[in-house]
Amino acid sequence: MAQPDINYLAVLVAGFISMIIGSLWYGPFFGKAWIKLMGFTKKTIDKAKKKGMAKSYFIMFVMALLMNYVLAHFVDYTDSATFAQGMLAGFWIWLGFFVTTMIGSILWEGKSVNLYLLNISHYLVVLLINGGILAVWV
Repeated sequence: MAQPDINYLAVLVAGFISMIIGSLWYGPFFGKAWIKLMGFTKKTIDKAKKKGMAKSYFIMFVMALLMNYVLAHFVDYTDSATFAQGMLAGFWIWLGFFVTTMIGSILWEGKSVNLYLLNISHYLVVLLINGGILAVWV
């Protein structure tokens, strides 16, 4: 297998973009709906705030870097060179891996279809944008 040509600065930026999109998605855009769908209460939220979220955000950032590093491989393997081609690579990753594996939240965890749709939509946006960025930022 050929070694991919990965732009690590682009992966780092894509990691930050993932976090920004997530904070907007689960904050001002759909935060209230997400809280309701998760069944959180004010007490639950206050407890999480008191505990501190720095460790969770750090771990999520590391996972965002890993996700975008793997996405960069797929973008390179598909020879995606335009924003649209990168978006298409991101779409297929989303459809093949996120849509399929996250369905378990409905089947086995008892989460609602609406929560599933909210979560997979978040990853669709992230993978489309970052796929495009990784494709053009060589």
